[in-house]
Amino acid sequence: MARIFIRIVGVLLLLSLTGCGDDTAERIAQLQQADNQRLSRLSQMLDNGEIRNAMLLKHYTELLASERSDLKPLLTQLGLDATAEGPMFKSLQQRLSDASNSANFPDKATQLAELQNIYEAADPTQYNDMLSDPLNVVADMSNGTLARVNAISNEASKLANGAENYGAGSQLVGNPSYGHWRTDSSGMSFWEWYGMYSMFNNIFNRPIYYDNWSRHRDYSYYNDVGRYRYSSPEQRRTQDSVYQRTKKSFDSQGKRFDSPYAKSRTGSSALSRQSTSTPKPTTSASQSKSSSSTFRSNYAKDSSFRNSSSRTTRGISRGK
Repeated sequence: MARIFIRIVGVLLLLSLTGCGDDTAERIAQLQQADNQRLSRLSQMLDNGEIRNAMLLKHYTELLASERSDLKPLLTQLGLDATAEGPMFKSLQQRLSDASNSANFPDKATQLAELQNIYEAADPTQYNDMLSDPLNVVADMSNGTLARVNAISNEASKLANGAENYGAGSQLVGNPSYGHWRTDSSGMSFWEWYGMYSMFNNIFNRPIYYDNWSRHRDYSYYNDVGRYRYSSPEQRRTQDSVYQRTKKSFDSQGKRFDSPYAKSRTGSSALSRQSTSTPKPTTSASQSKSSSSTFRSNYAKDSSFRNSSSRTTRGISRGK
């Protein structure tokens, strides 16, 4: 009996020591604080006009709205991305709020990985790159009058990727901040815009179906570079669900169907080091390992937008 008791005490002591060596909870608390600080700083930089692409987006939308009054409501909505009131910034705020509750995650490793992603997404330099999508949407709406940024020309991009012309706004298709994939009565998934973005349907008057878009989409920052950072775990699961459902339908017909993200498209130019080093989605275990190895150095030496702005000021090309 005494031996059994000693063994039980030994097991409990080992478990206790193991728990003491796990600093995941501490890292989660540190990242929550770091994310709050970084989002607050990013908001200030947007307000102060320190994010270059945000200022360009504001200028582009105001300039084109003065020439195209019929597009003013849509351009005003797109212009919100130049502020802390835009859907991308608000998405980061909501994700941080959700990430503060461990009940929203299957384990601490997944929670830690999401907090790390938010921290990276709120980096001013990477956020500046992300704004190239709505900025280039407005550039394309101007029919080449306004220059594209961080991307090759519209024609060169479509030629390089064998892409179909889905019209103005196509860079935002697939991005859950602007719309979602909806399934019709026939089981086909099509892109449905949120609110004022539905005006894109009037510019290019036909639905964008998921299966066709997956095979013939063009380059966009979100879909080819930033999806991992700028999507919540739930949003990525929803994207995978649409893919799996479509793949199952194709399999039943003896046809092959690949994920729209299986192959990155060509089209970026002069992206920052932070964007070009963005990882692909990985397992929870490897995400945790990555978070623990990079968090301390990132937080100790925050990325400086001004110091790296030279990487994001080049690459302007005509949108046409």
